[in-house]
Amino acid sequence: METSGKPSTAQIVLLATSSALTAVLYSIYRRKSSHVARLKEAKKMPLNPDLKTILDEAPGKCVPYAVIEGVVRSVKETLNSQFVDNCKGVIERLTLKEKKMVWNRTTHLWNDCEKVIHQRTNTVPFDLAPHDDTVPTTVRVVRPLDAAELDLETTYENFHPSQQSLTNVISHFISGERPQGIQETEEMLRLGASMTGVGELVLDNNLVRLQPPKQGLRYFLSCLDYDTLLSKQEGRLRIWRVLTVLFGLTACATLFYLLWRQYVLRKERRKERSLLDEYRKWQSRRLEELHLAGDDLSPTTCTICLSRERSCVFLECGHVCACEECYRVLPEPKKCPICRARIDRIVPLYNS
Repeated sequence: METSGKPSTAQIVLLATSSALTAVLYSIYRRKSSHVARLKEAKKMPLNPDLKTILDEAPGKCVPYAVIEGVVRSVKETLNSQFVDNCKGVIERLTLKEKKMVWNRTTHLWNDCEKVIHQRTNTVPFDLAPHDDTVPTTVRVVRPLDAAELDLETTYENFHPSQQSLTNVISHFISGERPQGIQETEEMLRLGASMTGVGELVLDNNLVRLQPPKQGLRYFLSCLDYDTLLSKQEGRLRIWRVLTVLFGLTACATLFYLLWRQYVLRKERRKERSLLDEYRKWQSRRLEELHLAGDDLSPTTCTICLSRERSCVFLECGHVCACEECYRVLPEPKKCPICRARIDRIVPLYNS
């Protein structure tokens, strides 16, 4: 904080940044807290022959937010892995990532960087079926790629390093980018995988469908069971809560410090005004004792004792207003009687 009492630029930036981040983090926390609360309230539906009866009796033959657990089964055709034999699934995602190191001009370090240069996702219709193959009830999964969390199993991963030559090394050094290679990955949702789906359950023409829910609710397709999925979401929510509280405390601490400094400065100024009033009263009494009027004083007379000549310069303010004997008896921290600035040192004054 500046001597004038105004907050410094760094303090203003810190207060504004922490306040803005607190507001953003709190809005994210509120939204995710709502998602977790609705996930807790989601109705867990049994994957058995009673499911169609329950939906048929529900309003609009629909459960707005329901949990269903089962195993993945294809409707007709399946997808075969391009790299692994006898590996079949219903969703296949192929990803090519370029890995390189980029020179950071600020830290003067090479930083790892990844960039997706190609991604393709193939899907075929699939159902969630009971673990018991004898139960004929199934749930058709609609628009699985819209799920907020779609857990896929990595079935293939290979890294193709880039070829390095002297010319390439020199050009990479000049450009500030050093390619390392291409990461090739295949992910699949395999047949028979256990899956938990959270979304809207609808009975349509004797077909039960699980589809993205309305009203801003999140759509989940996870390989975790319901309790583990809920615990995972609650764990992420705690992280956002901690970040919100951390930045909120930073904003409050900064604001409290600025208000406290303002209070301290006001208190010091009141004390200085009080001392100045006392000094003026004492000066008037001293003039009466010396039987002098204010106009009778020499311009070079010490403003404190009114008897000796001024003999020192106060630095850094530069005022010449006291003799060296009066300077020595000033209370610590020594301040200029004229401007109340802190006296760092004095320079003797010699009158010719």
